[in-house]
Amino acid sequence: MNHDDTPSDLQARLTALESRYAYQEDWLDTLDRTVAQQEKRLAQLERLNELMQRKIRDQQRALQENDAATPRPEDEMPPHY
Repeated sequence: MNHDDTPSDLQARLTALESRYAYQEDWLDTLDRTVAQQEKRLAQLERLNELMQRKIRDQQRALQENDAATPRPEDEMPPHY
């Protein structure tokens, strides 16, 4: 700031600063909303991931139980017994 700035120069600088401040305030509000939306979506994806992992474990368990219940060829007795 120069000491020889006129009142109109100071007014123009103040107006520019107020405009930048308003823009930055709006930008921060936009970022805040975006972060909140992303947090919500992340929570949804984490719940979905947990559900999918649980279903995969259940399917693996069911397959293992089915495999255990199904006789394997090497476990069968030969026909002459």
